[in-house]
Amino acid sequence: MKIFGHPWIESKKFYRVYNIEEIQAVEVGGIALLEPLVESIELAKYCFKHSIEYVIPVGTIKEAIFANELGATYMICKEESGFMIQPIAQHYLFDTQLLVLISDEKEIAKLALQGMDGVVFADVIQ
Repeated sequence: MKIFGHPWIESKKFYRVYNIEEIQAVEVGGIALLEPLVESIELAKYCFKHSIEYVIPVGTIKEAIFANELGATYMICKEESGFMIQPIAQHYLFDTQLLVLISDEKEIAKLALQGMDGVVFADVIQ
């Protein structure tokens, strides 16, 4: 299980980006955080074409399938969506990993038991 944003673990930071110039300016070791796919399809295609790591928020199975097909490194979702998406991601062997947005480390064990790929604390998002 991956954990982003916990004080005990050094992890990559996610940088909100809204255009290609901001994607190109993401710090080395950082990950571009796009808006939902419907608003950032061209940026997702750009990242995919140029092998740039990026993360995208998802809320439905359809969005998760498209994020995987467009080469997203990670998808971020709320817990409820994660319980719905993770079995599909495992069944179809997604390359894109699913991260659940959390605010308390107490949530980690529960999400690990549910087979989530990882968690992300809001503090890691720049």
